[in-house]
Amino acid sequence: MTLPTATQHHGQGLSLKRQLLLWLLLPQLVLFLVGGALAYRMALNYTEKAIDQSLTQSVRSLARQVKPIGSGLLIDFPRAAQDIIEQDPEDRVSYMVSSPPGSFLLGNGQLPGPAEAAQPPTHEALLYNARVDGKPMRVALIEVDYGDAGAPQRMRVQVAKSLAVQQRLTTELIADMLAPLLLLGIVLSVLVYGGISRGLQPLTRLQAQLGDRRNQALSDVSPIEMTEAPQEVHALASAVNHLLSAVRRSLGQEKRFLNDAAHQLRTPLAGLISQTELALAENDPQALRARLTKVLSGAQRSAHLVQQLLSLARNEVEVKLQPLDVASLAREVARDWTPRALKAGIDLGYEGADHLMLAGEAFLLREALNNLIDNALRYAGAGSEVTLRVREQGPQVVLEVADNGPGLSAQDFPHVFERFWRASDVPGGCGLGLAIVAEIAQRHGGHAQVLAAQPRGLRVQLCLPARVLENVLV
Repeated sequence: MTLPTATQHHGQGLSLKRQLLLWLLLPQLVLFLVGGALAYRMALNYTEKAIDQSLTQSVRSLARQVKPIGSGLLIDFPRAAQDIIEQDPEDRVSYMVSSPPGSFLLGNGQLPGPAEAAQPPTHEALLYNARVDGKPMRVALIEVDYGDAGAPQRMRVQVAKSLAVQQRLTTELIADMLAPLLLLGIVLSVLVYGGISRGLQPLTRLQAQLGDRRNQALSDVSPIEMTEAPQEVHALASAVNHLLSAVRRSLGQEKRFLNDAAHQLRTPLAGLISQTELALAENDPQALRARLTKVLSGAQRSAHLVQQLLSLARNEVEVKLQPLDVASLAREVARDWTPRALKAGIDLGYEGADHLMLAGEAFLLREALNNLIDNALRYAGAGSEVTLRVREQGPQVVLEVADNGPGLSAQDFPHVFERFWRASDVPGGCGLGLAIVAEIAQRHGGHAQVLAAQPRGLRVQLCLPARVLENVLV
């Protein structure tokens, strides 16, 4: 069995490095685009303000060059000034003087007036957009009154400037602003990539350590060491180590189960084969019956052994503790064993509380009590008494099966809970019953113990912590 590595599943999704790069650089790209749009809008606004200020100054200056004389106008606008205004074809500037407004006097007669709803106040500049010769332009307009007070006349002065200069200035501003930002973005992306690569090095080392263990048996795999890794990788390594520990423990239990099964089943199966062969060769009906009786006894012992081995294997899985009335469970187990006790001539009874709550696994505790009562009925002998007791003793709940049979010697007590250890040659047992009881007690956070009964007999106790109930019910 080998450990799977990350390279075996590379096609199932993006790598962690790519995901980190995506989630770090994608917001950076979005911010760059949003910042570029905002910068363009700001640059456009500033250039528009600059053009409006220039147009306002120009239209006021031009209006000052038109002077009223009597009922007429004197336009002091030299030809040289006109040539300067109109000489740049790209940055086109047009002007028009009309009086009354709309009646052309001077300049470019194609400049449109403002919308009807936008009537300019006297002596204040009005700014608006218009199209001249199919090209967008920004127009500044001012109207002034002249002539006699009794019959005033109005003059309109317009100056228009192409929006091409606005676009050019905006583009230059955007280029000057975004070029450094783009350079900084590239540098930041390189730093992010390098930081992610450096930050993921512990995962690479973890993958390498797991790869080194691919060809090792899982039972021999050593824990992963990540002494200089970040806290998150330590947590991952710790979780992997716990998993490896659980796998090693499971494999050890499996190996022990197979060894126990192979060791214990070899002898009864060999006996069954021998007795079956002898029975096949037997012609005497009485002898044949005796052989078959031995075959049946051997088969029953093998079946009991297999059942005990499977029970022992089940007990080695994780226990899920639940609130349980252990007194009711014990009375129910005692009732189930009463017919067999009566058949064996043994007095089986129950002593204890009517109700006693405990945190435990009902199936496993029932298995433990079944094994204790089975042992007592098997070895106590006819005419004896077997008592199942349940009581609360300080911080513990004690489940006890006591009998007044022959009991055990003091030197046998340390071996009672060992696997496959037997103190009697009475047929039917396999030496696993009390080992199962001890295992169940450990799984519940308690322990099992054996005591001598007075004046004779044996007491086997299952001592479980009563405080576990509080932890389960919280």
